Amino acid sequence: MLQHHVETIRRARVCVATLATRLQSHTKDRTLVKTRPAFASFAIAPLAVAAFWAAPALASDTAEDSDAAADEAGPVVVSVQAAPQSPPAGAPQFSFSKPVFDETWATIGIGVGMVPSYAGSDDYIAFPLPLIVGRVGGVGISPNGPGFVLDLNSPEPAMGPRKGARVAFGPAFRFRNDRNDRISDEVVARAGKLDAALEVGGNVAVTFPGVFKTFDQLGFGVQARWDVLGAHGGMIVEPQITYRAPVGRSFALQVQASAEFVDDSFADYYFTVNPAQALATGLPQFRADGGLNRVGTVAILTYDLDGKPLSGGWAITGIGGMSRLLGDAADTPFTAQRGDANQFIVGLGLAYTF
Repeated sequence: MLQHHVETIRRARVCVATLATRLQSHTKDRTLVKTRPAFASFAIAPLAVAAFWAAPALASDTAEDSDAAADEAGPVVVSVQAAPQSPPAGAPQFSFSKPVFDETWATIGIGVGMVPSYAGSDDYIAFPLPLIVGRVGGVGISPNGPGFVLDLNSPEPAMGPRKGARVAFGPAFRFRNDRNDRISDEVVARAGKLDAALEVGGNVAVTFPGVFKTFDQLGFGVQARWDVLGAHGGMIVEPQITYRAPVGRSFALQVQASAEFVDDSFADYYFTVNPAQALATGLPQFRADGGLNRVGTVAILTYDLDGKPLSGGWAITGIGGMSRLLGDAADTPFTAQRGDANQFIVGLGLAYTF
């Protein structure tokens, strides 16, 4: 009887050992199913370029959460022998990190630029260049000179290049303090200071993605604004053409061409030389009318300092542009005798994205 019990115990131990071995093998197989190959993070390369448009240079389009992207991709079945230990020789190195750009993000920055003392001046002064770009509550925000534009049709984050045209629309704001302070020309200063204007209006633009290459954008837009503070009391219409494109992994370039049409009230306020001003300055009297006031172009280059646009952080932005005053804006004695119709701007700034 004792020998029978010993044999029963021995067989039970064998069964338990066999069951444990099978359980370990099953767990190992499940682990292998969930394992991703080391090179799976290479898929983030195009996402980095797409998300970079959310940085100051550019952009209104953002990348979705990388964790969600991984979940949508589903499990990848590999074997231990098939999993590479390192990327192939010559392959680009990318890190797979959670992107900062999601439903809510912002870029804030400050810089300094050299700008004309007044519209038409040939004297240049240092001027602060604030920057704010972002998306909050489904509303996009972007800079608009000394002001900003809201996009009420800001798109949700996208994993890759967008297809089809996109329409943006929303209110536009700009602050104008031309000849309000820091007038370098002593003769023009004797004409007196002007009041600051706050221009409020609307902006409409249509953007076409992938025009020349995968992640570029070409946009056409127009703004109309009216002075609400009663300074010039006029209206401004600005058509614009904008091109944005990534340059490598760390740079993004934006180039914009624009024109400015003004009404008689605007032109009269800034460019007319009335009898009292003529007496104070010695300049001839001049009556300015509205029309095409200016054409110009500006380029903005942004450099992401850590080379990882998805992660946000610090970036350096440089700006350079040139415009030409036309019509009575160029013919007024404030420009023709005391200044220059060619106007330039250069600047450098530092921005942080979070």
